[in-house]
Amino acid sequence: MAYYQGNDLRKPTGGLKARHRDKRKYELGSPPTKTTLSTSEERKIERVMGGNRKIRLKKALYVNVALKDGSTKKVKVLDVVETPENPQYAKFKIISKGTVVKTELGLVKITSRPGQDGVLNGVLVEKA
Repeated sequence: MAYYQGNDLRKPTGGLKARHRDKRKYELGSPPTKTTLSTSEERKIERVMGGNRKIRLKKALYVNVALKDGSTKKVKVLDVVETPENPQYAKFKIISKGTVVKTELGLVKITSRPGQDGVLNGVLVEKA
């Protein structure tokens, strides 16, 4: 259980608390998806809490861009410009929510969570 999402065993002062029960299966987390820019798309479907399904986007190629006139267009992602989550992610071409990517239309800011939704949605920030 490396990805534990229960309470930790520390008091606000830093002292240790006694454990009152063992860890539970439903408190188990999962590693981050780290969606990367690739030449093809790859998704993974996982069963999560309550029998629900979560679609994880492993590799991305296209983004759905919302334009100013209210329409959307599916365009190819050319490059990752910047990622607010971690500056190193732009260098490794990792895409997460808030990432600015370069497309054929211009710069697009990602508004979806690709590791949770399984799709890349974005808003046009700057025209080419």
